[in-house]
Amino acid sequence: MKLRRIISICIPLLALTMTAGLCFGSAPLSLSQLWEAATGAGEESVGLILWQIRLPRVAAGVLAGIGMSTAGVLLQSVTANALASPNIIGINSGAGLAVILTLTAFPMAGGALPFAAFAGAFAAALVILLAADRIGGSRSGILLIGIAVTTLLNAVISFLSLLDEGVLAQYNHFTVGSLKGIRMDDLMIPAVIIVGAFGGSLAMSGRLGVLSVGDAAAAALGIRVKRLRIGALACAAACAAAVVSFAGLLGFVGLVVPHIARRLVGQQPGKMLPVSALMGAILVVLADLLGRTLFAPSELPVGIFMSLIGAPYFLILLCRRRQYAIVS
Repeated sequence: MKLRRIISICIPLLALTMTAGLCFGSAPLSLSQLWEAATGAGEESVGLILWQIRLPRVAAGVLAGIGMSTAGVLLQSVTANALASPNIIGINSGAGLAVILTLTAFPMAGGALPFAAFAGAFAAALVILLAADRIGGSRSGILLIGIAVTTLLNAVISFLSLLDEGVLAQYNHFTVGSLKGIRMDDLMIPAVIIVGAFGGSLAMSGRLGVLSVGDAAAAALGIRVKRLRIGALACAAACAAAVVSFAGLLGFVGLVVPHIARRLVGQQPGKMLPVSALMGAILVVLADLLGRTLFAPSELPVGIFMSLIGAPYFLILLCRRRQYAIVS
């Protein structure tokens, strides 16, 4: 009943947030104008704002929130660590390295950056998947491999960024995380990946919940622990890589949202996943809306706004927790 009640609250909130995202901006639109533009009866300029600018941006925020939150829930479940996030398995660093390599080799290939980001993120995740498979897919092993890969990739990124200031400026724009200038065409493939990975996550959520009792107990109950953990890691990597491909490096969504969801509905992944997806979508769309309206006519990228929210929360979480492992 509690889960249904929270979902019944989150769905209207998401609809309200999306509507506000469509209405407010540099040129405010009324609900009647939105309806006329949606039905093709409004002014051409209003239709352009709705279909070419606002709607793709709101849709991107929803997908980014769902993808990063899902990845966070999966990572925290398979590592039994409430502080795990997509950053911990090197996805952001893999995407960043691919982007900076592309900019270094092909300075004018700006249109290829989303593809490079996805390829780099997924390649980094693949390396971690293979390494985790070699060591048995243990909780601590995945975390340590992720930290090692992230450190190595960040060192290479730092080295390359020092060689060319022009490349560094473009790379910094990517690392900020932004939904500006996104088109609906940019979201088609990421949407399929995120929805598919989210469905796969729900399908394995029951078995993921069993991992909280320990690997030995889960194995005794017939759970193939190693295969399950690597499958969940693959779904998390797919979600995060898809988001990075169009939104850049959005920080803290995969950390903050699952933690809030856990406080609301408990630790079971089957309950956390839908709540986190809805809350993540609300948070990213709202952060993007505030970032482009509070400082108008200037704009604060959603990645910076999320960091302003997430960093203090992360510090509070660290100060309040003496033990970072999830306990049942």
